Amino acid sequence: MAVAAAGLLTTLLAAGPAAATPDPGDLTPGSANRQSTGLAEGRELAPGDIPGQDEIVHSRNIKPLANIPSTDPTVINSDLAFQGRYAYAGNYNGFTIYDIANPKAPKTVSQVLCPGGQNDISVHGDLLFLSTDSSRSDDSCNSVSQPATEKSSWEGIKIFDIKDKKNPRYIKSVETACGSHTHTLVPGDRDLYLYVASYSPNEAFPDCKPPHDGISIVKVPKKAPTEAAVVGFPVLFPDGGNPGAPTNPGVSKTTGCHDITVLPSKNLAAGACMGDGILFDISRPEQPRVIDRVQDNVNFAFWHSATFNERANKVVFTDELGGGGGATCNEATGPNRGADGIYEITGRGDQRKLAFRSYFKIPRHQADTENCVAHNGSLVPVGGGRDIMVQAWYQGGVSVWDFTDSARPKEIAYFERGPLTTDQLGLGGSWSAYYYNGHIYSNDITKGLDVLRLDDWRTESAKWVWTDRLNVQTQPEYH
Repeated sequence: MAVAAAGLLTTLLAAGPAAATPDPGDLTPGSANRQSTGLAEGRELAPGDIPGQDEIVHSRNIKPLANIPSTDPTVINSDLAFQGRYAYAGNYNGFTIYDIANPKAPKTVSQVLCPGGQNDISVHGDLLFLSTDSSRSDDSCNSVSQPATEKSSWEGIKIFDIKDKKNPRYIKSVETACGSHTHTLVPGDRDLYLYVASYSPNEAFPDCKPPHDGISIVKVPKKAPTEAAVVGFPVLFPDGGNPGAPTNPGVSKTTGCHDITVLPSKNLAAGACMGDGILFDISRPEQPRVIDRVQDNVNFAFWHSATFNERANKVVFTDELGGGGGATCNEATGPNRGADGIYEITGRGDQRKLAFRSYFKIPRHQADTENCVAHNGSLVPVGGGRDIMVQAWYQGGVSVWDFTDSARPKEIAYFERGPLTTDQLGLGGSWSAYYYNGHIYSNDITKGLDVLRLDDWRTESAKWVWTDRLNVQTQPEYH
């Protein structure tokens, strides 16, 4: 299958018999003009300006370097992970491995067919982990979608051996309660742990019925990964969590967690759990312990993800208002909803508390046909006491913003495309935007992999920080 922009021949691999149509859940790409626009130099936006359909725009301190278009723009691209010279990109049909040794000319190494949304992804050594949170007929890579009420339905974690990047091998599955919407890798000396986050907006699903008030923990022996198994389900919300509406109108009821970020160097984790944000201790990986819990029943509809700053005295939580499918980056929604919430960590030990300081939302209004809300991002490892983050905002594009002053965050760079559609709400834009070894990588839902270079005096020091792998929900200690 040819990849036009890179002029490459990609190897389409089946991790089993021929795969079926992916199960996209409640996210479906909008009907858009899917002709590749390339990465010609884009213009800078004027205040209040909305770019034309598919038009590329960016600030002067960001330079687009490369794009590998999706081989099938109807398949949703999801999360990213990195290891050495490779980027691993999940999608609802499986995953793709890219060689990014030359960021200006990334190459597709292989594509693996293994349907099951969302296929969020992490890597460690020769192992790759995928999250399946869509009801499948079985755990194979040729499974088909089926109603979750079927007793035979399967959801959970899939494990691949990626020693041979051109021929990954599916070696193990682990079924988890209510599936695996996302997972977070917690490294150990002999074992790896996966904190599996799952939830259900539909309490009719048999394994999602209340009280689904915790997370599944999967233990993966490094020397025997095929012995991976669930070793616990710690309860994080003994009181049931946020009750949601009608008690708290517009707020999601807590029936599990959406995403968890761990900071192993500090034995800390932050959980974004629908109606709640939590801070917990992971010094005993199989027995995480909640330290503090916060709610925002005024402006946060759905606690989606979390990011620590480098000094581990702040957490940025995101609110995925509208579930990623809504047009919330407009004047009508305002600056405090569908935004980031910046929390400082005060106190010590078990007395630590999450203290709210401010909201951040991109200042660029989007069209009412563009899905846009706070989504996945990572730190830019600048050090020196400065806090800078790069973040995906779906069709709001990629934003780089400074939250050194917790009360006055500000955007310092951006990259985006104009609306996919101008006559109806479409689904697209950047799902994940992460900084890795000197460059920004964005997995665009319909447009594929973008590589960007950030040239700003505030972020120059980050270009000297290199790491051998990056699973963003397993934050490294950079300095």
